[in-house]
Amino acid sequence: MSVTGQIVQAEVPPEAAGKRFDQILPALFPGHSRAYLAGAVRRGAIRLDGREVAPRVLVHGGEQVEWTRHDEPAVRAAPQPIGLDVVFEDADLIVLNKPAGLVVHPGAGNPDGTLLNALLHRDPELAKVPRAGLVHRLDKDTSGLLVVARSLRAHTALTAMLSARDVHRRYDAIVNGVPVAGGSIDAPLDRHPKDRLRRAVREGGRPAVTHYRVRERFRAHAWLQCELESGRTHQIRVHMAHAGYPLVGDPLYGRGLKLPRGATPRLAEALRGFRRQALHAERLAFVHPVTGEALSFDAKPPGDFLDLLAALHEDAAQTGGDRD
Repeated sequence: MSVTGQIVQAEVPPEAAGKRFDQILPALFPGHSRAYLAGAVRRGAIRLDGREVAPRVLVHGGEQVEWTRHDEPAVRAAPQPIGLDVVFEDADLIVLNKPAGLVVHPGAGNPDGTLLNALLHRDPELAKVPRAGLVHRLDKDTSGLLVVARSLRAHTALTAMLSARDVHRRYDAIVNGVPVAGGSIDAPLDRHPKDRLRRAVREGGRPAVTHYRVRERFRAHAWLQCELESGRTHQIRVHMAHAGYPLVGDPLYGRGLKLPRGATPRLAEALRGFRRQALHAERLAFVHPVTGEALSFDAKPPGDFLDLLAALHEDAAQTGGDRD
């Protein structure tokens, strides 16, 4: 993938053969919805092999995709004074540590009070950058590191880097069950056939690979480190549930409360009170899209995550660590 001025170029991968043009675009240009990209296709801003085509046209693999992005409308959301934990900032980038509970982008049920509203309050000039500079996102109840583009040149380059998998992301997760060892999950993801809020492993879905290793084992749980080759919606949550190790507290993909036999009162209370997926984006690393400097950032998990780990440690120590 290459970037020229305000034009982003990508190549249709061979495995996309037979799919609709609009269906494959979110994988080529992360951070944008299929509906938004389909609209750009209809306007002629996104071309296939230099031609204007309909969103429904089928691709063969190997075609060149070119997106001219200067015609994107400015963001119109209202600025709101919402505090942000900024870990790095310069003329082109903001790297921040998002708290659990903060929605990234306005949508159905969340018209405001989002990270996007907070960013516009911090820097009104972000209204001139597509999606106020948001090139990727985290689920509402996932905490951790995000990079935001403050300039069009940074936004264009970061979008290309994400598509080319040149942005390294690592996550902490606490799961139900105790994996014997780490591994990789290579399973395509698509919308759930019956529930629009969920994703599912489905043949013919978008390729997705998650690597995980065990950081620590407890009696009925494990603390994992997960790394993504791709960045699909809910990827770690769906993949770990598919492997038999759903995230603690996950309201969509979890399988209910799992208490080890004879759990300490503190652990029982911590598990019952953990009502979000136990997932935190702990590391973000990439090359600065303008200066070329190698950047790497780390963020400790938030208090509720650390409290749950402490309760798991205490339970293991008091019970001798015998697993169910």
